[in-house]
Amino acid sequence: MPQYDVETTLWQAGSWVFVDLPFDVADEVDDLTRGRQGGFGSVRVEVTLGPTTWRTSLFPDKRRETFVLPVKRAVREAAGAAVGDAVRVRLRLVDV
Repeated sequence: MPQYDVETTLWQAGSWVFVDLPFDVADEVDDLTRGRQGGFGSVRVEVTLGPTTWRTSLFPDKRRETFVLPVKRAVREAAGAAVGDAVRVRLRLVDV
């Protein structure tokens, strides 16, 4: 299963907090999962941020032209990370 280690920044939209995938990684994920994406174009992933590993989905964001990953408060707190911080995220595609 493809795996990616990326450095990205936490950002907020309303009450949600996300990270973006770098464009090159997003393009590869899109190529690898085309035709197998879930509702809303979602892609199932296993994610590690700091000490926390969980399964969730990436979602395409047409405005940002990449995939975004929602990051729950408990995950951010466990990693000692806040909105605006750079974080290292490990992603593994689940259904590829």
